[in-house]
Amino acid sequence: MSTPAGPSVSPVRVEGNLDAPLNRWLWLVKWALMIPHYIVLFFLWIAFFVLTVIAFFGILFTGRYPRGIFDFNVGVMRWTWRVGFYSYSALGTDRYPRFSLADDPEYPARLDVAYPQNLSRGLVLVKWWLLAIPQYVIVAIFAGGAWATWSGAGDKWMSVGDGGLIGLLVLISGIALLFTGRIPQSIYDFVLGMNRWCFRVLAYAALMTDDYPPFRLDMGGREPEPEPSPEVGPDTVPA
Repeated sequence: MSTPAGPSVSPVRVEGNLDAPLNRWLWLVKWALMIPHYIVLFFLWIAFFVLTVIAFFGILFTGRYPRGIFDFNVGVMRWTWRVGFYSYSALGTDRYPRFSLADDPEYPARLDVAYPQNLSRGLVLVKWWLLAIPQYVIVAIFAGGAWATWSGAGDKWMSVGDGGLIGLLVLISGIALLFTGRIPQSIYDFVLGMNRWCFRVLAYAALMTDDYPPFRLDMGGREPEPEPSPEVGPDTVPA
């Protein structure tokens, strides 16, 4: 897999290359194959929550996100995305994901978050609950009950992209795969765009960036290419 493109609208990079051809029947039993991952991720997301609380105070007093905590939390998100991409957040590959927090350049699904050198001490008090409310509404539609519980109800922080519109479209993709041997590209692109939106909101809510998630659905497996900056030449007249 080639090096992912740099993000153009967000410090959060989420990519997933559709790894065709896919087995027509395997998706029916992936829930069972994922049980070991789900068990590990359950405890990792508990740690993610606790460390995010610690990071909250670190940002509040120093304006910086502790680097070790940041790397761990990005690793949890990265692991979660690989599992979701393999299973019911995308059905994008039949390659079993690694048990690892580290980036896997050879895996078709990758995630990264740019480390912020400085974060606002005041913004940390309100962004994760007040400013993010409009984003939570949209993400609840995309990811359904799993994201709704992550955002506060029941203090559960494990699932991302389970149910909701993502789950419905992935189910349709699975049925199409069963009968045609392939996943519809248009549905796949839409599903990847919704997953990308969800992870951007997750990173913002977990205090990992001050960049507000854009109300923008960047569809497809690749991050959008950066828009070229206007060139300033001798004939350019300042506005």
